[in-house]
Amino acid sequence: MKEAQKKRKYQLNELEKYRLNAYENTLLYKEKMRRMHDDHLRKEKQFQIGEQVLLFNSRLKLFSGKLKSCWLSPYTVTQTFPHGAIEIFHPTKGKFKVSGHRLKHYEIREGVPHSTNCGAVLLHEPPG
Repeated sequence: MKEAQKKRKYQLNELEKYRLNAYENTLLYKEKMRRMHDDHLRKEKQFQIGEQVLLFNSRLKLFSGKLKSCWLSPYTVTQTFPHGAIEIFHPTKGKFKVSGHRLKHYEIREGVPHSTNCGAVLLHEPPG
């Protein structure tokens, strides 16, 4: 009986060591992810005048659709202001100021069809 008690106590101690090790690892992981996230937020997006950008559509969350894009068609940067404000221009919507956090750089890729409509997905009929 004494031998079984010793073995069980040893197993519980080992289990406690594993639990503490796992707890320490999760703390290290959380700290690493926090640092990475903070570094990502600190990077300021630099927009140049004449550059093409996409505008985040924050109202889309109310009427979400799986295939709808949350980025509105390309705008042209006309002016940058201190503290991250950007003035953008669209031929049909005119000029207005937005926060730089709502913009991202617009990249045109070769061979990839794009549309100027928000949320448009270009589908083709299958052959045959």
